[in-house]
Amino acid sequence: MATIALDATYSVDPEPTGIAVYSKRLVETLLELDSPHRFLLCYRLSRWRRRREFLRPAPGRRFGVRLFQEPITFWLPWQAQLFHSLAQRPPAFHFRKEVVTVFDIFPITGRDYSTRGFQQKFGRLLRDAVGRAARVITASRYTAEQLRKHCGIEDAKICVVPVGVDPPESIATAGARRKERERWVGGGNELVLVVGAIQNRKNTLGAVRAARLLPAQYRFVLAGGNGYGSETVHDFIRREGLSDRVLTLGYVSPAQLESLYCAASVLLFPSFEEGFGIPLLEAMARGVPVVAAGTSSLPEVGGEAARYVNPDSVEAIATEVQRVVEDEALRARSVRLGIERAAQFTWLQTATETLRVYEEVLQK
Repeated sequence: MATIALDATYSVDPEPTGIAVYSKRLVETLLELDSPHRFLLCYRLSRWRRRREFLRPAPGRRFGVRLFQEPITFWLPWQAQLFHSLAQRPPAFHFRKEVVTVFDIFPITGRDYSTRGFQQKFGRLLRDAVGRAARVITASRYTAEQLRKHCGIEDAKICVVPVGVDPPESIATAGARRKERERWVGGGNELVLVVGAIQNRKNTLGAVRAARLLPAQYRFVLAGGNGYGSETVHDFIRREGLSDRVLTLGYVSPAQLESLYCAASVLLFPSFEEGFGIPLLEAMARGVPVVAAGTSSLPEVGGEAARYVNPDSVEAIATEVQRVVEDEALRARSVRLGIERAAQFTWLQTATETLRVYEEVLQK
C-alpha cells in the first residue's frame, strides 16, 4: 500500500471548467476503485476554506486532506510516496515520485493565444513539471506529440489517458428540446451553442462572424467567460449590430449548461487549438450534433461523429452549421454516432488507466 497525494485545488473552483471537472471526477472515481492505496487531497491556501464543498473524510474512507502551500507545509513530501499534479504545473515541493497531467501547451505553440508574460511563466512551469515527473499523462495523442516536439519528452514517459464524460440521466425528446430552445432564443429560431471562454484560441470571433452569414433565425449563444482577445469579439458584435442574434452569457453554471445542451440545435466548436475538448463529448452524449474545427485534438476526440471544418473559413463554418441543422438525415446520423462515440469515454476508464500509471511509477 502507498500514499498518493493529488493536487485537488481545482476541484473546488467556484466556476469549474475543464481542469476543474477533470480534477473532481478523477478523484471521485479513483476512490471508488478497488485499490489498497490511500489518497491525500491537497489544497492550496486559496481554496483551503472551500475544501468541505467537495469530499469529507469519514470512518472507512481511504483519503485524508492536507494543506499544500509553500513554505508552510514543507513536511508534506514525507507523507506521500507519489504526487499527482492535475493542472500541468509542478508541486511546490519535490516528492519522491511525481506524475503530471498536461492538457495542452498552447502558450508554447501559439503566440496569439495569450500574453507574452503568461507564455513565459507557463513555459517555465510546464518544462519544470514534465522534467521532474516520472510519467506525463495527456488526454490526447495530439498533446503527447506536441510534448515530444516542443519539450523533448521521450515516448516512454508519456501515457495517453482520455478524459471521461458524464452521460445525462436521459436524452431529451424533440418536444422538450423545442420548449427549452424557445425559452432561450424564442419560437421559430435555431440555437447555435458555443461553449468555452471567449478568446482567440477558441476562435470565438470566427464563430460570431459566421452568424452574419446565416439566416436571421439562427441565434448564437456564447457560454463562457472572457479570455485573451475577448474585447475584439465584443467590439465586432456591437459594430456589426449582432446583439439581437448573439447572446453572451459569460460563465454558466452546470445546470444552465445542461439546459443549453437541451436547447441547442448544434454545438459549434471552432477552436484553433485544443488539448481535448470536453464540450464535444458532453454535447454528443446529450444528442446534440457537433460542428468542430478539424484541427489539433478535435478529430481524435470526435471521431466520425462530428462534422469538421476549416476554422479559418467563416464561409465553411456557416455552411456546415446550416447543413447539420437543416439536413434531417445528416442530423439524425450525427446524433446517433455522437451518442455512440461519447459512450466510449467514461470516468471509470480514466481512473482505472490513471491508477495503472501510479502502479507503474511506484514499482520503479
